[in-house]
Amino acid sequence: MFKRFWNYLKTLFRVKAEAAMDPEIEIEQAISEARKRDQELRNQAAKVVAHRTQLESKIDRSADDAGEARELAKQALLKSQESTVAGDAAAAEKWNRAATGLAMKLQASENNLNSLKTQFSSAVAQAEDAKKAVQQNAMRLQELAAKRMELVGSLQQAKMQESVNKAVESISATMGDDAVSLEKVEEKIEQRKANAMAKAELREVTPEGAELELREAVSVAQADAKLAELRKELGIPS
Repeated sequence: MFKRFWNYLKTLFRVKAEAAMDPEIEIEQAISEARKRDQELRNQAAKVVAHRTQLESKIDRSADDAGEARELAKQALLKSQESTVAGDAAAAEKWNRAATGLAMKLQASENNLNSLKTQFSSAVAQAEDAKKAVQQNAMRLQELAAKRMELVGSLQQAKMQESVNKAVESISATMGDDAVSLEKVEEKIEQRKANAMAKAELREVTPEGAELELREAVSVAQADAKLAELRKELGIPS
C-alpha cells in the first residue's frame, strides 16, 4: 500500500515538474538526449564495423596458413616418393609422417578459414545494418535540430507576445487610473465654477452686493473725472 502511494507521489511530482519546466529547457534536453543516443549508436556501429575488419584480417592470415600448409604437405609427399624410389624406406617414412602432420594442419586451417568466412558474411551484413542505422539516425537528428529551431522561434514569438500583452495591460490600467484622476479634477473645477457663480448671483440680490456695485460705479465716475482733468492739463480735447 505504501509503495503504491509512494509511486503515486513520484508520478504526481514528475507531472507537476514537467508542467512548470521552461519549454526552452525541455527542447534543449530533448536535443541533448537525442545527441547522446546518436553517439551511443555510432560507438556501437564502430564496434560492429571493427569486428568485420578484424575478421577480414583473420581470413587473410588463415588463408595464408592454409596455403603454406598445402605447399609444405606437397613437398613432403614428393620427398617421400623420392625416398621410396631411392629405396630409402626410413626417409620415405619420415617424409610421409611430415606430410601427414602438414595435412592435418592444412585441414585445421581450412576448417578455421571456412568458419571465419561464415562469421565474416554475418559481420558484413551487421556492419551494413549498423551504418544504415547511423545514417538514418543522423537524418532524424538533423530533422530534430530543424524542429528545435522552429520551436525556439515559436517560443520566442510567444514570449514577445506575452511581453506586449503585459505592456498593453499595464498601459490600459494606467490610462484607466489617469481617466479617473482627470474626472475628479474636472469635477472639482466644475464645482468651484458653480460655487463662484452661485456666490456672484447671491451677491447681486443682497444689500452688500448693491453696496459693492455702487462703490464700483463711484470708482468708475471718479476715474472718468480724473481722466478729464488730465486731458485738460495736456490740452487734449475730451
